[in-house]
Amino acid sequence: MNTTSSLIIRLVALLWLLACSPLLQAEDDAPVLMVYGDSLSAAYGMADEQGWVQLLANKLAASGSDWQVVNGSVSGETSTGGLARLPAMLESYEPDLVILELGGNDGLRGLPLDILRDNLLTMIREIRASGARVILAGIQIPPNYGPRYTVPFYQMYGEIAEQENLPLIPFLIDGIAQQAELMQNDGIHPTAEAQSMIVDNVWPVLEPEL
Repeated sequence: MNTTSSLIIRLVALLWLLACSPLLQAEDDAPVLMVYGDSLSAAYGMADEQGWVQLLANKLAASGSDWQVVNGSVSGETSTGGLARLPAMLESYEPDLVILELGGNDGLRGLPLDILRDNLLTMIREIRASGARVILAGIQIPPNYGPRYTVPFYQMYGEIAEQENLPLIPFLIDGIAQQAELMQNDGIHPTAEAQSMIVDNVWPVLEPEL
């Protein structure tokens, strides 16, 4: 290959890199939405692509949105475990917006509400300190735990949202938990068929924040 041909090839390669670099930069700078929850958001009992978080990511992509969705949810996660994992997750993904969906497993274990409240408030403040905004997802636990626990448990999410001035998804699986055919055999987790309904519950609160 002569010198002229080599220079032309190098010039073409340089121009291609320069042309592509804005696209690469735009992708790197795309805003990040992190869903930080437990099995309700971790596609429990189904393939990941069937879960509501992936369906939400598909919805955003189909609308032409540049938001990237990260699922930081872990089945069985408690507020204590979520609090321990949170700093590393914030550092790794640098989210701009976080849907915080934790507390259900604490409730099923009968954790004192003051501990759960403190854990949620600490996570909310850590997320905000990182520069991200927070949407809080409310949870209800089965009525067999008794109204003296289940009622203040559910009310706590609204109280935190009001105290911290947060957008609130009142009950993540509203309209689903009330229909046995939309729940898995454990009576706790929605089926794959119900995942799009979770997106419908999330979307009215999420859309104004995007």
